[in-house]
Amino acid sequence: MLKGQRILLVLFLTVNLLGQSHGQGSAGTNGDAELRYLVDIPTAGMLQKGSIVLDVDFYQEGGVLLGVSLGVLDRLSFGISYGGSKLIGADKANMNSVPGVNIKIRVIEESVVLPAIAIGFDSQGRDGYIKDLSRYVIKSPGFYAVTSRNYLLLGFLSIHGGVNYSLERSDDDKDVNIFAGIEKTLGPTVSIMLEYNLASNDSHAKAIGKGRGYLNAGLRWSVGSGLTLGVNLKDIIRNGTDVNVGNRTVRIEFVKAL
Repeated sequence: MLKGQRILLVLFLTVNLLGQSHGQGSAGTNGDAELRYLVDIPTAGMLQKGSIVLDVDFYQEGGVLLGVSLGVLDRLSFGISYGGSKLIGADKANMNSVPGVNIKIRVIEESVVLPAIAIGFDSQGRDGYIKDLSRYVIKSPGFYAVTSRNYLLLGFLSIHGGVNYSLERSDDDKDVNIFAGIEKTLGPTVSIMLEYNLASNDSHAKAIGKGRGYLNAGLRWSVGSGLTLGVNLKDIIRNGTDVNVGNRTVRIEFVKAL
């Protein structure tokens, strides 16, 4: 077994050997775990203290990204992630250069007057690592600040927005980026979401996109026992150079209480 594949196995076993399942999941009006990401962009949602979560993303070219995060405190979480492309199939696996790390702190709780506000750092990019360019296809957020607000509207409507500064700057693009998105519950166990990543930090001469930013949509279903399944349609407006319709990806989230 290759080194990268061993790391993935350790992350997977860490969650499955610890604790009990959390409950409903993170989708729908009955969701009891806060939404931490829409499709790619972070929200101000947090893990509960003492909860551990396994996130698995399946993306194009046989790619798999596995992450484990821990709710250290109600306002503090920490996690690591690792993955690679061509893990599914007969080709030689193309593993990420290093594991990703993330930390999030919620500095303001949501109230009648104020939205929830969180700050954090996340070095994990998306959709595969490009070794020749020393970057991910979708750059990692790096340092970020995000705000989230929830409203009662035929269930729940959540609005999210923030800024980030990625440390992936081999293309000499050092701009601050902006992102925003919404989530709408559809009954007790299903949510839909839409997000837009301006990708202003990936718009210089060495950019791999077309300068349109990334528009992504997702569907989440809380199966129960802490398990939430998701499907995504990414890059709907075809910012990427090799996209005809959109990147179809799958996400699995499994939350357990320690």
